Amino acid sequence: MLDQARTGTAHVAPGWGQGRATYGGLVAGLMLSALKAQLPSDGTDAGADEGGLLPLRSMTVSFVGPLEPGEAELQPRILRAGRSAVQGEVLVVQDGDVEAAMLASFGRPRASQVVVDPDAQRSDLTPPEEVSVIPFIEGTTPDFLAHVDLRTADGGWAYSSAGTSHLKGYMRFREAPPVFGEEHFVSLLDAWPPAVIQMLDQPRPASSMTWTLELLDDVTAAPDTFWQYEVRTDQARDGYAHTVAHVWHPDGRLVAISRQTIAVFG
Repeated sequence: MLDQARTGTAHVAPGWGQGRATYGGLVAGLMLSALKAQLPSDGTDAGADEGGLLPLRSMTVSFVGPLEPGEAELQPRILRAGRSAVQGEVLVVQDGDVEAAMLASFGRPRASQVVVDPDAQRSDLTPPEEVSVIPFIEGTTPDFLAHVDLRTADGGWAYSSAGTSHLKGYMRFREAPPVFGEEHFVSLLDAWPPAVIQMLDQPRPASSMTWTLELLDDVTAAPDTFWQYEVRTDQARDGYAHTVAHVWHPDGRLVAISRQTIAVFG
């Protein structure tokens, strides 16, 4: 699906559902793939990826409506292409309705005297082989979990009346893709349940309204890599939660910061 999205048309396969909508990480991955197909490239830029494209620096997604399985139109547009940075947008349109929108920024690295090391510290978690896997249970858990391997090392289970609002663990695809790049990372990262639903005492709807992702380092990796994920809730009230997550490569590099606004109906 990610490769086809480069043509401007997406065929959303069944089995990636999250309630009545398609899993948001896949929606974002499709949009990113379509936009990257429009990026200018001569294949010679320092700091570019193997295809000569500038690396993704940040993206913001608004999930406007439920994208359903079937055909959808991807409408990418380059807003500005400068010497070192590119800004673009993508809309996902299905049956005449906009279902999602993305703004994204790409930029090559450049020399700078400003260097600030990450403040976030990676937790020393139990290895992924020794922690609990979030199971896929057909008819109970979201369909897309059949494709994603999530392992929880700290935090409560969904709808367990927990007194905590954080999660820590590991993630990868259950079936490793042939290659792993930015589109795959984006498609994987949104798989975690909203951290606050562990505080609920019974299943209630909760969904991302907006998602902002900032990439700090290269996210190309072996396709079966376990990425360490840690999310905390900064605030939740009035039916909305605000979370921030950090993602580390197995070699210890902090590679991403993820921020979400989540609607909670309970």
